[in-house]
Amino acid sequence: MTASQKPAPRPKAQAPRGLRDSFGPLASARRAMLGRIAEVYHRYGFDPLETPAFEFVESLGKFLPDVDRPEGGVFAFRDEDDQWLALRYDMTAPLARVAAQHRLELPTPYRRYAMGPVWRNEKPGPGRFREFWQCDADSVGAPSVAADAEICAMLADALEAAGVSRGDYVLRVNNRKVLSGVMEAAGLAGEDAAQENRRGITLRAVDKMDRLGEEGVRALLGEGRKDESGDFTPGAKLAKEQADLILGFVSAERETGAATCARLRELVGGSATGLEGVQELETIAEILDKLGYGPERLKIDPSVVRGLGYYTGPVYEAELTFEIRDEKGALRRFGSVAGGGRYDDLVMRFTGQKTPATGASIGVDRLLAALEAKGALGAETIGPVVVLNLDPAHIAETMALCGELRAAGIRAETFLGSGTNMGKQLKYADKRAAPAAVIVGSDERARGVAQIKDLALGTQLAAQITSNDEWKAQPAQREVPFSEVVATVREIIARVKGDAK
Repeated sequence: MTASQKPAPRPKAQAPRGLRDSFGPLASARRAMLGRIAEVYHRYGFDPLETPAFEFVESLGKFLPDVDRPEGGVFAFRDEDDQWLALRYDMTAPLARVAAQHRLELPTPYRRYAMGPVWRNEKPGPGRFREFWQCDADSVGAPSVAADAEICAMLADALEAAGVSRGDYVLRVNNRKVLSGVMEAAGLAGEDAAQENRRGITLRAVDKMDRLGEEGVRALLGEGRKDESGDFTPGAKLAKEQADLILGFVSAERETGAATCARLRELVGGSATGLEGVQELETIAEILDKLGYGPERLKIDPSVVRGLGYYTGPVYEAELTFEIRDEKGALRRFGSVAGGGRYDDLVMRFTGQKTPATGASIGVDRLLAALEAKGALGAETIGPVVVLNLDPAHIAETMALCGELRAAGIRAETFLGSGTNMGKQLKYADKRAAPAAVIVGSDERARGVAQIKDLALGTQLAAQITSNDEWKAQPAQREVPFSEVVATVREIIARVKGDAK
């Protein structure tokens, strides 16, 4: 290499902004949560569906709230056929494509659930990632609002199965038709591009009420708003009277669902669309009440509008009501972790025929973060049993012993790192959160026994031991015949799991 030639710079070992790595405990907790939610969806008669990570851009459509971001908030790229593709931003848009493409083979209604990562080209921030997991359930081809009520009931059951206690969440239900009626009353009807743009900005503004408060939403309904970073978001440029009517709609919640619906009837005036939306809300509330989902779990809340642009009827959000401490130690509510609604026009983009559909999505990573902050995650913290490798000449026998543990249903591994130092291998076992270590040296092998070190008990007792005699007498290590290794390890694991509860 000449003096003028410089070595290529090494790549930075870091994930892109807004993305993160999920290690053992988090990945295990997510997998366990998805399994419990899937059991609920399966019990309701929904079938699993897996779709590709990316679709044609025109298949996904432009429905994201963050439309000012590059490519309308999606990650898009051009393939070798000069066609634009994009990573899915949710699980619903791909479902619409599936329902249209396979409409002749699928049953009607088609009930499916889907789980996996989605990607949004949004501005990352605390707790806001550009890749995150969603867990969806949808019913395509069901026109009755009874399907919306069923989705709400299933969403409540799924949250409880995931670990959210009853009383720690509330389902808030609204209807886009009601908001359409209020917009008619506010003079925002019409199909021209300018009116459509103002309605879109209004929807996104109202959807941010929980984050920005009335002052921030009013700014977005007016000329616009500058955030803390200095970025300016253009507003809908509504007159004060128009903004007052929209904000009156957002704050229309009353003590009971019936009183809220009565107030909404007043706000929509003579709008047939608005009145239809109010009637649908009343029907949903009646069905869920009959199913046992009362006001402690469900509320009619006009402030719920959902940011996505494809909703056409009932919309709903699941909000966690308990408080957690943020990075600065201040108490705050975690907010929404799930939501959904009716989207009767989404499949029609492909077929030209109106196809009723409704569904909900759980933000798995947000829910995991909330339960972790509350100390209610219930993640698996017990690592594998580690069989020490102290004599490489007998590695086959050591691995065979480990195989016996696995055959008995016990999670186990043989230490396969470098060196035969026992202390180093025990430190490895501690780092792996192993409940026990199995030690077989040349002496033990000759006598047909193994030393079983109860690592969890040893850690617990170490804090209480004050002398060498006490250490020698402590019961955290025992010698057992090879025939009793499995039973002894199983006993230790059972005790550790009992202590963890």
